Amino acid sequence: MNTPPADGLRVPAERLRGFARAVLEQSGMDAPRAALLAGLLAGNDLRGVFSHGTRQVAAYARDLRAGRLNARPEVRLEDETPSTFAVDGDGGLGYFAAHLAAHALAARARGAGVAVAVTRNHGHIGAAGLYTRVLAEAGLIGYATSGHQLHLSPGERFTHAAGGSPHSFAVPAGLEPPLVLDFGAMHDLYDGDPHGAELFRLAPGLVFRSVGLGAICQSLGGFLAGVPADPARARRVYPGANQGAFLLAVDVERFAPLERFRAEMDEYVRRVHALEPMPGQDSAMLPGEPEWRRERAWAAEGVPVGEDHLQALRAIGAEVGIAPPA
Repeated sequence: MNTPPADGLRVPAERLRGFARAVLEQSGMDAPRAALLAGLLAGNDLRGVFSHGTRQVAAYARDLRAGRLNARPEVRLEDETPSTFAVDGDGGLGYFAAHLAAHALAARARGAGVAVAVTRNHGHIGAAGLYTRVLAEAGLIGYATSGHQLHLSPGERFTHAAGGSPHSFAVPAGLEPPLVLDFGAMHDLYDGDPHGAELFRLAPGLVFRSVGLGAICQSLGGFLAGVPADPARARRVYPGANQGAFLLAVDVERFAPLERFRAEMDEYVRRVHALEPMPGQDSAMLPGEPEWRRERAWAAEGVPVGEDHLQALRAIGAEVGIAPPA
């Protein structure tokens, strides 16, 4: 889980956004794409999704500078029908392909009721919730997952089959925060995580479900999107373009009036607030609400940035000649 640092230095989101944009431009990205990506990363920081916020810009900048990814991809729609399409990411970061897919899905789902897209030939898409939020904001139900190139060898741990990719679901509400579930399939079960063996001993079904969720990520966001199970069959111009994604949008209006559905979701959220919180928690909230509350508070107060986060930003800033945000 992303836990806000207790002693984090408060940094205005605009300063984080500006730093990320400058680093990306210095690494070869054009200004419009750098601005879009910097905004997405800083938005994750505002929500407390630090694992997929501006600290990621260091890895992205190094991949761009090393030629592992295309700094100026020409992202395009392919294989279009009224309700389905693919997006070719042209070897760039996956944010641009997935962002285009989410917005194109919103329009098509209203026409067809349901619309589905895959994205391919790109790198990391970041937090899958970035794209399901686009759909929920449009009054749609959204789902997104991604897959990446696996390197499975005989004798490796079974959990490697899952890859560790994300799932995100988003459901619109009205006055209350939307329901946004955004999670990695294998959190707490990666190599080196301290509780993996204990979790299997206490709740083996939980571990098998996690691997199953990861297998779905690979099936839909990987194989369906053109990422082969055998890396020897991969043909890539840019070696870092080893991921794909799967996105789905459902028009609520095909099943219930949107305003009535929003009202039901609002009542659900309020009823949950009256429940007893989990141990150690101050309140009972559905997924997405903690991020929704942080985003509003931290926009005024600044983002609490931990020391390891700051060190990552300072290191890449020194590499590319950009002054750090703090």
